[in-house]
Amino acid sequence: MNSFPAHIVVAPILVPLMTGAILLFIDERKRSTKAAVSLISTFILLAVAVTLFIEVNSTINTEVAAVISTGVYLLGNWPAPFGIVLVADRLSGLMVLLMALLAIPSLIYSLAKWHKAGAHFHSLFHLMLMGVNGAFLTGDLFNLFVFFEVMLAASYGLLLHGSGPLRVKAGLHYIAINLVAALFFLIGVSLIYGVTGTLNMGDLAQRIAGLNPDQRMLLETGAAVLGVAFLVKAGMWPLNFWLPTAYTAASAPVAAIFAIMSKVGIYIIARLSFLLFGETAGASAGFGHDALLVGGIATIVFGTIGVLASQALGRLAGFSVLVSSGTLLAAMGTGNPLVASGALYYLISSTLTTSAFFMLIELVERGQDAGANVLAVTMEAYGEGEEDEEEDEVGVTMPGTMAVLGVCFAACGILLAGLPPLSGFIAKFSMLSAILNPSGLGANDTVSTLSWWLVFLIVFSGLAALISMTRAGIRTFWGSLEGTVPRVLVIEIAPVLMLLALTLAMTIAAGPVMRYLQETARIGSLPESYIQGVMSAPRADNGQGSAP
Repeated sequence: MNSFPAHIVVAPILVPLMTGAILLFIDERKRSTKAAVSLISTFILLAVAVTLFIEVNSTINTEVAAVISTGVYLLGNWPAPFGIVLVADRLSGLMVLLMALLAIPSLIYSLAKWHKAGAHFHSLFHLMLMGVNGAFLTGDLFNLFVFFEVMLAASYGLLLHGSGPLRVKAGLHYIAINLVAALFFLIGVSLIYGVTGTLNMGDLAQRIAGLNPDQRMLLETGAAVLGVAFLVKAGMWPLNFWLPTAYTAASAPVAAIFAIMSKVGIYIIARLSFLLFGETAGASAGFGHDALLVGGIATIVFGTIGVLASQALGRLAGFSVLVSSGTLLAAMGTGNPLVASGALYYLISSTLTTSAFFMLIELVERGQDAGANVLAVTMEAYGEGEEDEEEDEVGVTMPGTMAVLGVCFAACGILLAGLPPLSGFIAKFSMLSAILNPSGLGANDTVSTLSWWLVFLIVFSGLAALISMTRAGIRTFWGSLEGTVPRVLVIEIAPVLMLLALTLAMTIAAGPVMRYLQETARIGSLPESYIQGVMSAPRADNGQGSAP
């Protein structure tokens, strides 16, 4: 890692860790001070993420042609596989950058009121950033468990932030389910370590091909149990019943940052799937791909039904997260790097969209009474309220606030439905093209039955999102029962506009972004560069000519 700036790989973990610790010692009554420290640290984290992203894309490993080198940080200066390692490559660098880009709008939005709704909001926020970044950067399974638990522990507090019976109920369910998932995590890790004698991901990838049949059976059992823990977080059916309720109950800025939580599970599954069970895994190559494809398709079906049935916007957003997760899991299940590149584009676009949508929902519903959507459905079903319409009323003036909210709502609808010209359409078109043309050569490729089902469901889920968003938009902006214009602050609408602007930037720069993601997916499917980078990483010089 000599070509990397010193400690840049560990910085995305250290910055939020130190900030979270420092904020604990600042009195809760000094909220302005805590907010300033938190915001400055988050911008520093963004600068670190950008620097890391540039480094992992600018350093060439000359021993492997056309492969970007891997930045490896040896904690304690112990070489792999004996010590703890952090690994930064194109994929992990991209995810750390996405995390930083989500953190800033969510934090800015919370400064309007939510950071005052309970104690230690900023500390919990930064500890969650630490856990998520650690999960993206860790190079061994044991520390993946550690960072995963840090992330979950912080998310428990954030979900309960603001109190209220709905949050407490959803939070208790969320905690119980994730504690069970943590148990599965430990069982799976124990089985894998018992068979291979290592938890370093690079070392594991080297050893899997040489296992005998009995060892391979235990390894695959451990991997399957471990996969259950990640699939709970990723939201795959039938392990996902907790997600819509939890995300709906969370406060707006917390739900916005939770938009990436399910993607953490998907990232880890993708990382382990291509690294441990890629082409070099011998008889275990492709292990779990069929389960991911079938489970992803089932998740899309479940999420689509939920989207169509949802009357509250929060539930609609929660089920949209499930549709996104199902699409990504099924795309990974194809085992095709071409599909994976489109899935990466979709991951970024859908995460930015759902994050913006969760914040927008609170602003939109601020001018409505609780249960207004349910009442509207009832009136539509029984045809009530139509006789009272005044024939001489042609229309009403659209206030500026409602106009801005309406434009943002329409943009979110277009992105969730995957309509042109925004990034949601480009992502889905890329995935569909790769699914129908697996070789990428334009030949008459054979498309499996499951792949055809996936194509149909990707299109149909977009249609369902369009129907649901149109229905919700009409009730909210066109036929609102209250007609009240919500009071919206600049620091509340600005984060929504920031996230939507990023999706617009992805649309404008679709060509370069897609080429970058195609190369990232190609390199990710070739574990040799990762293994070589980790196992050959040199120890740092202690200034006396040799490492300790």
